[in-house]
Amino acid sequence: MNSPAVFDAAAETARYLSTITPQAHAKAQAYTQGGHWLILGSAIVSLLVSWLVIRSGVLVRIRQSIEGWRSRPWLASLAVLAAAQLMLTLLGLPWTIYESWWRESQYGLTSQSLPGWLGEWAIGSVIGLVVGTLLTILFYALLRRAPKTWWVWGSGLSLVFLVIGLVVSPIAIEPIFNNYTPAPPGPVRDAVVELAKAHGVPSDKIFVYDGSKQSNRYTANVSGLFGSARVAMSDTMFKAGADMGEVRAVVAHEMGHYARQHILWQLGAMSLLLVIAFWLVDRFFAPMARLLGAGEVKGIADPAGYPVFVAVLVVIGVLGGPLMSSISRIAETDADNFSLMAAREPDGLARALMKTVEYRAATPGALEEALFYDHPAVGNRIRNGMDWKAREIAAGRLKP
Repeated sequence: MNSPAVFDAAAETARYLSTITPQAHAKAQAYTQGGHWLILGSAIVSLLVSWLVIRSGVLVRIRQSIEGWRSRPWLASLAVLAAAQLMLTLLGLPWTIYESWWRESQYGLTSQSLPGWLGEWAIGSVIGLVVGTLLTILFYALLRRAPKTWWVWGSGLSLVFLVIGLVVSPIAIEPIFNNYTPAPPGPVRDAVVELAKAHGVPSDKIFVYDGSKQSNRYTANVSGLFGSARVAMSDTMFKAGADMGEVRAVVAHEMGHYARQHILWQLGAMSLLLVIAFWLVDRFFAPMARLLGAGEVKGIADPAGYPVFVAVLVVIGVLGGPLMSSISRIAETDADNFSLMAAREPDGLARALMKTVEYRAATPGALEEALFYDHPAVGNRIRNGMDWKAREIAAGRLKP
C-alpha cells in the first residue's frame, strides 16, 4: 500500500511564482525598484524646496512685518507657518504629480484623470494645511516655553494629533474621497460576518469602498482607532475576480490587524521614535540652517526656520526608513498568521497575494526586502502559508 505523498511547501510556492510571466516580473521589478529610488528623489526634492523657501526670505519678511506691527508670537507663528506650508506644498507639486499620478498611470496602476487627481490633491492639501498649521503653532509654542525639553513634549503632542487623526479619519476624512458602504447581503457578507463573529471583530465594521476611483491595486485595509476602526475592501478586489477563498483570506488578514491591535502597539513604537527624531532635530537644526543658508533665522524656535526643521526630519526619515519598514513587516506577518488561523485559506491568501505582484515584486533579495519593503515579499508570504498548510496536513487538520 502506497503512503500518501508529503505536501511539498517549497514546490507549491514555486508553482505559484512560476505563473508570473517574464514580462510581468520585469515590469514589477522596474516599478518596485524605481520606487526605492523615489525615496531618494523625494528627499532631494524636499531639501531643494526647503532651500528655495529659505533663500526667498519670504518667511523672515512675514515674521519681521508682524513683529514690527504687534508683539504677538502666536500671530507671527500663524502667518509664517501657514505661508511656509503653502509654499512647500505648491513648490513640491510637480514632483508629487510625477510620483503619485504620472508614474502610477504609466504602470497601469490608476485610471484616474489628472484633473480628478488634482481635485482630490487640492482637498487633501487644504485639510493638511489647516491641521498642519494648528499642530505647528502649538509646536512652536512648546519651543518657546520649553527650549531644552521641547522634543519630549513635542513627541507627545504629535502622538495626540496622530491618535485624533486615526479616530476622526474614517468618520470625517475618508468619506470625502470615497463612498464606503456595508458589505452587501450575500455569500461574501455571510462569510465575512461569520469570520468576524468567530474572532471577536464587530461584524458591522466590514465595508466595501470604491477604491478603483484612485487606484487599480488589488487591496483592502483597516483604518481608524477604538470605535471608528473598520475593515474596508476596495471594489478592485471584486473587479479582479476575487473568489470566496481570497475574500476570506484577505478580510481575515485585515481583521488580524484589528484583533491583534497592531495600531496601538505601532503607536507605542512611534512615540519612542518621535522622541528620538525630535531629539536629533534639536541637535542638527543649527548645522542644517547653515547648510541651507538660513542666516536670518533666529534659532530653532523661530517659525521662519520651519523649512530647516522639515529638512532635518526628511534626512532622519530616509535613514530611519528601514526601521519603520521592519516594524510594519512584523505586523503584516502577524496578520498573515492570523488569517491562516482564522480563515484557514492558505491557497486563497496565495491567490490574493499573486494579484499584488504588479506593484510589489515577488522575489527581492534579502537586503532589498529588509531596507525597503513595508510588507514581507510575496514569495516569502506564500511560502509562510504553504509551510502552515504542510503542518496542518501533517497533523490531519487539513486535507491535501
